[in-house]
Amino acid sequence: MLTATLEAPVNPIRIMPARQTLGHAAVSPLATRCSNCHLRDLCLPCGMTGTDVERLDSLRFGRSKVKVGQTLYHEGDRFQFIYAVRSGTFKSSLTLTDGREQVSGFHMAGELMGLDGVAHGKHASSATALEDTEVCAIPYAHLTELAAGNSGTQNMISRLMSREIVREHSIMMLLGSMNAEERLVAFLLNLSQRLKARGYSASEFHLRMTRAEIGSYLGMKLETVSRTFSAFQQQRLLEVDKRHIRIIDLDGLTHAFEMRGH
Repeated sequence: MLTATLEAPVNPIRIMPARQTLGHAAVSPLATRCSNCHLRDLCLPCGMTGTDVERLDSLRFGRSKVKVGQTLYHEGDRFQFIYAVRSGTFKSSLTLTDGREQVSGFHMAGELMGLDGVAHGKHASSATALEDTEVCAIPYAHLTELAAGNSGTQNMISRLMSREIVREHSIMMLLGSMNAEERLVAFLLNLSQRLKARGYSASEFHLRMTRAEIGSYLGMKLETVSRTFSAFQQQRLLEVDKRHIRIIDLDGLTHAFEMRGH
């Protein structure tokens, strides 16, 4: 169970003019703009060039640090911002009718959160930090104003929505057409590819999420997740030391997955 310190709420996001003094506010204006951010090829301006990126730079974003265990926004909160993860890892989750948590995604640097609030003006899930993190907060109202009459920005917003649809479809495929081993392999390969795209090792990494959270996301019991990790280790596909994972045979893991028809 999280301690009271970890459960402390995140201070409200406030968007400030670039030259205004923030005092003790938890959010500061961005010194790094979209045009020169090291995550630009993964994040909001991905695929945008020239004046379209400059238009993004004209937005007044906020930035906030979220400590491990803190929730950035809760299920049912009013939707105001799209959040770009600048560092760290989040999980998104929702509460089932019986009170259990259902993990719906994991988000790392360069990825966006909060789009689930566009449809009804309220967030459909909660976002909780799995380690100390930092996010950029993009006011959605400002973004849509920026997109008015600008095809480049409109296309970017369409791509964001499409990305969310693809993510949801991927989850349905995991839960609907794969056995336990296939689900865990798909999860590890996806994580490996995402880390590689950010300049990290594709074969050795530390899991920020617990086995219970992985099981919730993949529709597997905790015992099944642990047993499947052990099976992969016995097959010399992985080395597992608590949350530290080393993929011994990445090609073999990929080939084994592809041979199952995916």
